[in-house]
Amino acid sequence: MKLYDYILSPSCYKVRLMAALAGVPLDLKAVDFHPGREHRQPQMLALNPAGTLPILEDGDLLLTESSAMLAYIAAGAAPDWLPREGDATEAARVQQWLSFSPRLTVHLGGARLYRMLNVDGDIDRMTAGGIAALRELELGLFEQRERGMAFLAADRPTIADIACFPYVALAPDGNIALDPYPNIRRWMRALRALDAFIEMPGIHRLHELKPDPHQKAEEA
Repeated sequence: MKLYDYILSPSCYKVRLMAALAGVPLDLKAVDFHPGREHRQPQMLALNPAGTLPILEDGDLLLTESSAMLAYIAAGAAPDWLPREGDATEAARVQQWLSFSPRLTVHLGGARLYRMLNVDGDIDRMTAGGIAALRELELGLFEQRERGMAFLAADRPTIADIACFPYVALAPDGNIALDPYPNIRRWMRALRALDAFIEMPGIHRLHELKPDPHQKAEEA
């Protein structure tokens, strides 16, 4: 299974992380996204006319959407990361957060590119959209906590969590703070505690140096 990869891309990291958690080896093909813009060269556009990363090849199968890659890897090696068969509620929650995750890419990812790589964009719109998305995520995690669940869609992590995690964790790169969102920070702790979790450059453990945002409430 070959992944056309850029080490600093959160979307590529989603796939590397899912593969690591599922125990699936990847053949990583580094692509010079910045400054070389290799993803826009003819040989890459022949694989993905949209000119985006990641791209996953497995035999005759070619995937260009990260959510599809997460589902494919999980289906082949880690079915517990998918909705339970016959559980319509769980399936709907997973799908809802998978559909939500592109908003994180557009707003949080856009703000990050603007701040770090000087990519053009409406930074005020991206910041406002990113904050709105984080508030929605915070509320969703709060509701899950009220149900006794630590993850977005189920009582265990699913591909929905992996789809949303990277751009949220990297939000501070776009000058969007995570301090106001205790449930998000608690969720990030839970994901980082998983066996076989792998790091990405830029995702820091600073939030782990702070007290657990719910510790005092639980002790009271």
